[in-house]
Amino acid sequence: MRHHLIAILGLEPDKLLRTFGTIGLFAIIFAESGLLIGFFLPGDSLLVAAGLFSARGDLPHIAIIAGGCAIAAIVGDQVGYAFGKKAGPRIFNRPESRLFKRENVEAAEEFFDEHGPKAIILARFVPIIRTFTPIIAGVSSMQYRTFTIYNIVGGILWGAGLTLVGYSLGTKFPWLVERIEVIAIVIVILSLVPMAIEVRKHRKRQKIKSVEAANAAALDDIV
Repeated sequence: MRHHLIAILGLEPDKLLRTFGTIGLFAIIFAESGLLIGFFLPGDSLLVAAGLFSARGDLPHIAIIAGGCAIAAIVGDQVGYAFGKKAGPRIFNRPESRLFKRENVEAAEEFFDEHGPKAIILARFVPIIRTFTPIIAGVSSMQYRTFTIYNIVGGILWGAGLTLVGYSLGTKFPWLVERIEVIAIVIVILSLVPMAIEVRKHRKRQKIKSVEAANAAALDDIV
């Protein structure tokens, strides 16, 4: 049952790592961080799984894995920022499609507005929003130096931090590698919690705006 659930979600970190290896791992982390199409990739579970595999010796030393993932995440966000600064407004105004949801962009925009520069760090741990946030930072012309500093901190905390968590678990509990599917499900559920919170906030704000607009329209009619 859990295998089918993971397969349906497209989140099989063990198969991804065995198929694409270390270079593929770095490429996926880069894509999720900096490419608009990367929001569906399983970054969180993949990082923890990479740490587990490194602890077992199936991947290179954890220093290489953690360092490489951090660099891939940082470079990915830098690319996302540059992309947003150059082509963001045109991309964000495109018609909604199966892959591109305006709701995701608006949720990320509100997340950025609410938290300011530190959103670059916090968004790392929120699926989907972490893909759009650096692009929005570029669109809003956030100071490049400020963005880079927060990006480096966030990239290290997320890219290296989660792999080190996986490595620590793998060294203390080697049998966890054989339960990677269960771990992936748990990580996916935990990572979706903050996303669900942000979407709920977004919908609540939209509802309030709709009510305010309706009240304003009614007031204009009376006047």
